[in-house]
Amino acid sequence: MKIVVLDGYTLNPGDLDWQPLAALGEFRCFDRTSPAELLDRAQGAQVLLTNKTVLDADALKALPGLEYIGVLATGTNVVDLDAASELGIKVTNVPGYGPDAVAQMVFAHILYHTQRLAEHHNAVVDGAWSQAPDFCFTLAPLQSLKGKTLGLVGFGDIGRQVATIAKAFQMQVLVNTPSIKHDLPEGVSWCEREALFASADIISLHCPLTPDTLQLINSARLSAMKPSAILINTARGGLVDEQALAVALSRGEIAAAGVDVLSSEPPGADNPLLSAPHISISPHNAWATREARQNLLTIAVDNLKGYLAGQLINQVN
Repeated sequence: MKIVVLDGYTLNPGDLDWQPLAALGEFRCFDRTSPAELLDRAQGAQVLLTNKTVLDADALKALPGLEYIGVLATGTNVVDLDAASELGIKVTNVPGYGPDAVAQMVFAHILYHTQRLAEHHNAVVDGAWSQAPDFCFTLAPLQSLKGKTLGLVGFGDIGRQVATIAKAFQMQVLVNTPSIKHDLPEGVSWCEREALFASADIISLHCPLTPDTLQLINSARLSAMKPSAILINTARGGLVDEQALAVALSRGEIAAAGVDVLSSEPPGADNPLLSAPHISISPHNAWATREARQNLLTIAVDNLKGYLAGQLINQVN
């Protein structure tokens, strides 16, 4: 069986071992595959593994020997699932491989703004502490998380992990989901969406991108938030109207924002958030701790082993 990884670099830049996958067949791995290279590289493969390389209907129809697609991520929008089903191609994904990693990044952004560590580090390196008249100094007030209200929009595996960490900081946690949840952990309460945005000190997005949530964060929502509020987005870039957020940050309508995702990735140089004040941006790498990537690879291998044994797991079409 010929197995081809179309874009393996983000999953494994060299610190993981492809051998468990290579042991299952004739194996080739490419760091990246452009649209122009796709058909040549994929021709003759029974198995394709892709992270962000798009496999649309035309590409699938041009690969008659293809039997199985393993998406090396949770989201499956890079594959035309309807076309795959019509052609008898099985498609799997990798859910739940690193909620702890993403939750960790949520708090990295929160602490970036509440502790202002980067600003103080830079000031110390520039000599401000050496010249200070006192044993310490602060450039702006620091904030304690204890007693603050964290609002979570969405409450899947990642949202639950974020709530667990928030409770360790002795925060109050509010959750909004499409339907009321009654089986929430102790210290976590369900809340109507508008009430959550009005009352939370920090809002963290953990919902899928759907027609209902497209640009969920817009001018109206931002103006409804506290001027002292912090917005965190580690979910999907399309949840945020980026121009509206840049304007709100510039006007002081909210205090700060931290994002790991943007509407287009990599972003264009004209993305308004790149020049916005009071924002921290990480390059969509919240998922990418070594431990989470290893877990992703392990699940992807198990998915393929299941297919070969006639016992499909994590099938999405």
